[in-house]
Amino acid sequence: MKKALRPGRMSYCPGCGHTIIHRIMGDLIDEMNLREKTIGSAPVGCSVLLYNFFDFDIIECAHGRVPAVMTAIKRLRPDKFVFAYQGDGDLAAIGTNETIHAANRGENISVIFVNNAVYGMTRGQMAPTTLPGQITTTTPRGRGQGGEGSPMKMCELISTLEAPVYVERTAVNNAEGIKKTREALKKSFLCQLEGRGYSFIEILAMCPTNWKISTKESLQFVTKMESYFPLGVFKDKRNFS
Repeated sequence: MKKALRPGRMSYCPGCGHTIIHRIMGDLIDEMNLREKTIGSAPVGCSVLLYNFFDFDIIECAHGRVPAVMTAIKRLRPDKFVFAYQGDGDLAAIGTNETIHAANRGENISVIFVNNAVYGMTRGQMAPTTLPGQITTTTPRGRGQGGEGSPMKMCELISTLEAPVYVERTAVNNAEGIKKTREALKKSFLCQLEGRGYSFIEILAMCPTNWKISTKESLQFVTKMESYFPLGVFKDKRNFS
């Protein structure tokens, strides 16, 4: 019987990647018998109502401050399993400082970074991960035409730090990607449970509503994202089999 996920429909837009990721996480937390010891984070962004979908403790965090809050919880309650769940605006824009320094300290937390290349909750502004040339409400001519700079590659950035133990980028736009995402999240959870330290899983996800395309086209758009954000393991100090 599933326990981590509450019954009923989720309130995300049709085709949204958060729904898939939540279901993967719920299955893993049940499989690993973690529900009674789990504390998750609800960030500012589309997943701000995370606590409506999971049946375990969730704490609401100020915009971008999830890593700092989860660091405090894990240090105060090392017996708990904690995860930071963040979108690209929350983690890689306003929360860049907390993200980098939590990683650099090697905090024993699991970070789940959902990258859909756009600000979703506030209707489609450019995010730190918006692709070159991508049209958003704040880049109507495409990113790069107004001095916006290049997309932030967070896995590549975090993997240059000494402390992080496990860093991987996956996607959820096809069955193989979903399988690899599940495997990566399980490894991340084990990193924490075994006391090995900081892990970071970036997941490329769909946002058809703000990309203004169909759900089918959004699956193809994630494949396009992979040319700029290549999938794979960027750091692994655990020597997983």
